[in-house]
Amino acid sequence: MATYLPTLKQLQYLVALQDHGHFGRAADACFVTQSTLSAGIRELETLIGVVLVERTRRVVRFTPLGDRIADKARRVLREAEELGDLARAAGRPLSGEMRMSVIPTIAPFMLPRILPRLRRDYPDLKLFLREEPSAAACEGLHHGRTDCVLLALPYACGEVSSEFLFDDRLFVAGPEAELGSSSLTIRAADIDETRLLLLEDGHCLKDHALAACNRPELRAEATMLGTSLHTIVQMVDNGLGVTMLPEMALKAGILDHTGLTARALDAENPSRQIALVWRRASPREKDFRLLANVLAEVH
Repeated sequence: MATYLPTLKQLQYLVALQDHGHFGRAADACFVTQSTLSAGIRELETLIGVVLVERTRRVVRFTPLGDRIADKARRVLREAEELGDLARAAGRPLSGEMRMSVIPTIAPFMLPRILPRLRRDYPDLKLFLREEPSAAACEGLHHGRTDCVLLALPYACGEVSSEFLFDDRLFVAGPEAELGSSSLTIRAADIDETRLLLLEDGHCLKDHALAACNRPELRAEATMLGTSLHTIVQMVDNGLGVTMLPEMALKAGILDHTGLTARALDAENPSRQIALVWRRASPREKDFRLLANVLAEVH
């Protein structure tokens, strides 16, 4: 008796619908029409004999079993992708497609330096980049949406392998009149918590800055409203306070054309650690370690 199994395409449609919660957006993500995606999911439901998605005019709601099957589908799709990864790993290093997530406090400062080197030395590498906060990047890694993440540690990213790249020192930035000119560093204890501007929740740099200072009152008193480091710099340049910036942002010229200066943070742990992380036991581990070496060299 023949056994009919779901196709990878049907599973891809189901996962995309769970990710986007909307048939039109899911179809766009899969590069098909909405009717094609809807028909594929209906075929899957008919094949296994259960309803996976409740459809209304306004809401797409997965059934409990639909959620479980979509989660399983993610694992199946990831395993299928790793079949191709095995073949690529046996061929030339750093070739073929690779999807890398980069957090927003790294992407604008490192990517302009590393991409020309990768294009020059590894022209067969097709690197697809995604900028997103640490939580979304790690979730995407474990769900198979990305292959590796350029991340700042410490951060709980789950069961991953990693390669340390370099330490990224933290600095306090603000008007020179507020920071003072008598020292090249600023002690964490001397930061005025009522004047400190930090990134909003979801950005790990905020947590790294607060942890480096080891002052619980900063978490309660600091203003957390910036959506990007460039936005915060503009607010500080407008006299609204001081902030903390990573060294890579300073080297990239984030304070150019402002009236601000920066002083190194004097604290017990004044740095964050930049690393490349990937899923454990990935067949492309050699590629990731080679990529990490390139990133560290360019820095």
